[in-house]
Amino acid sequence: MGDGAQVTQAEAGNRYEVFHTDCPARDVVDHVTSKWGIWVLISLRSNGLRFYELRDSIQGISEKMLAQTLRALVQDGLVWREVEPTTPPQVTYGLTEFGQDVGEPLTDLFDRITQRLPSSGTSAAERLSATGQAKQLTTPGP
Repeated sequence: MGDGAQVTQAEAGNRYEVFHTDCPARDVVDHVTSKWGIWVLISLRSNGLRFYELRDSIQGISEKMLAQTLRALVQDGLVWREVEPTTPPQVTYGLTEFGQDVGEPLTDLFDRITQRLPSSGTSAAERLSATGQAKQLTTPGP
């Protein structure tokens, strides 16, 4: 791999040139790492949820943003969508095998972060101080 960190399809089978703006993998990464994409994948990690259950599980997301995020994740093949022909229709979402595979490291990341955080109500500076990282972030005085 003589081009730095870039990977070409010829070098790695089905891999893409991920640092190029026209790389199709970038769209999927953008959707997964968007403000709401991560939360949708984490919320669906254990079972399928109906639209309103999903909305209620992710505090702060609007119905419009949830619908847009779900649409993108369904198009990317990360989330499946099932419509039950009832009145009104009941729509359930869940993770595809690809979505579970992508969501697993996100869940691990989420679990690592929440395990390291002290009790709620602690400020960011207090958390850094508790982990010994505050010294690394402060600049020396005059």
